[in-house]
Amino acid sequence: MYHLGIDLGSSSVKVALVNAVNGKQIKILHEPQNEMEIVAVNPDWAEQDPNMWWLHTCNAIRRIIKESAIDASKIKNIGISYQMHGLVIVDAAGHPLCNSIIWCDSRAVEIGKKALKDLGEDMCSKHMLNAPGNFTASKLKWVIDNEPNIYKDTYKFMLPGDYIAFKLTGNLVTTKNGLSEGVLWDYKQDNVAVDLLNYYGIDKALVPNIVENFKNQGEVNLQAAQDTGLPLGAQVTYRSGDQPNNALSLNIFNPGEVAATGGTSGVVYAVSNNLKPQEISKVNHFAHVNYTVTKPVIGTLLNINGAGIQYRWLRNNCGNDSYEVMNDKASKIDVGANGVVVIPFGNGAERMLDNKNIGTHILNLNLNLHNNAHLYRAALEGIAFSFVYGVEILKRDLGEIKVIRAGNDNLFRSEIFSNTVATLIDHDIEIYNTTGAVGAARAAGLTDGDFKTFGEHITKNDHVMTYKPMQNKTEYMAAYAAWKKELEIILKHR
Repeated sequence: MYHLGIDLGSSSVKVALVNAVNGKQIKILHEPQNEMEIVAVNPDWAEQDPNMWWLHTCNAIRRIIKESAIDASKIKNIGISYQMHGLVIVDAAGHPLCNSIIWCDSRAVEIGKKALKDLGEDMCSKHMLNAPGNFTASKLKWVIDNEPNIYKDTYKFMLPGDYIAFKLTGNLVTTKNGLSEGVLWDYKQDNVAVDLLNYYGIDKALVPNIVENFKNQGEVNLQAAQDTGLPLGAQVTYRSGDQPNNALSLNIFNPGEVAATGGTSGVVYAVSNNLKPQEISKVNHFAHVNYTVTKPVIGTLLNINGAGIQYRWLRNNCGNDSYEVMNDKASKIDVGANGVVVIPFGNGAERMLDNKNIGTHILNLNLNLHNNAHLYRAALEGIAFSFVYGVEILKRDLGEIKVIRAGNDNLFRSEIFSNTVATLIDHDIEIYNTTGAVGAARAAGLTDGDFKTFGEHITKNDHVMTYKPMQNKTEYMAAYAAWKKELEIILKHR
């Protein structure tokens, strides 16, 4: 028997097959081969077509069944991970009424700021653990104000993963965890955040029914079976936003445990049981995958929009060197990149910078001294410094950090990046050979709630290596101080 994992990102749809008994990875692949289109009609907008997601999901599932040469009838459960904070609006037939407003879209920033001011920090903190921010609820308010005809025809709104689950099963449902990701959950009332809905003028009837995220949420219907090649009746048994799911993939379930991700965006996701956060504007607090009312496990997320996308931009615009060549060139440059500083924020408003969109800055470039190797080193360090800057913010709401884990992909493949982060936060970083799609596939079998055994399998089977802090930190600390000084000058004038 097998479990299938679907990881809906903004760049691609990844799918994975694992053995249902021991969780062993069988195959992982993604669609499309190039990146999915992000529509940006205005500078701060970012949209994607939900039908495009479904097309690539179908293609990926058909491919993985064919290329792994398995008997598709033996696929038992399906887990779904998805890009967080997005808004999907459908009519009564389940057809999208417009493109999805995705996570990196910044159009609702001012709406969220006004809501925080009007509702008050105390109310937002105690009930939602977050400022309304530029999240799903605020994005729907933007639709109400700017696209009233779309809102008039809305039957339900949902998150991106809810839409994929709907296409598989025909069930229009969501989860408590998902609603918390959209700042739509009231922790004190253990219910939908009605006060926020009322403030925004959102009809509560538009919220889908709520299901548990480790139980049967629906079965693959005939149309989905025909579209994907999945067996009729296979169950969707898990869904989660990508960052809580990445934490699950790395065996992050308990207070003091931290997951880090260095993809298009960067994320530091720390687990605690803190229901009284001190910082609600620069970081987000969500119901973690194993959250219950009696055991309220909270995931505190710090997001950095301008991370891997910065390094990819350099690759595409500095001679198209491969990442391996870029890393090799950067490794020949000393710590601090001979004075070059890269401020990597160029992918929308940065929540940890009070939702300011400050862009990317390349500073102190000397045309007689510096070359692309200096840029590569400065970019890797700049992204690493932004992680460290974020951890300093996170610590306001966390106790002791007990463990930090990251996947063996993207930025964490770079020794410069990983060593810089480990050295400046003075903590080991454990690297694991897993992905969000594999985590979602494994979690599809977690219907028994045995997180301990689940985590032991990950620790035993997936650990690759551990980055340790460098003994001599002086150069790293000096480079970080110089970077931070430049950042604070920019922030002061925004």
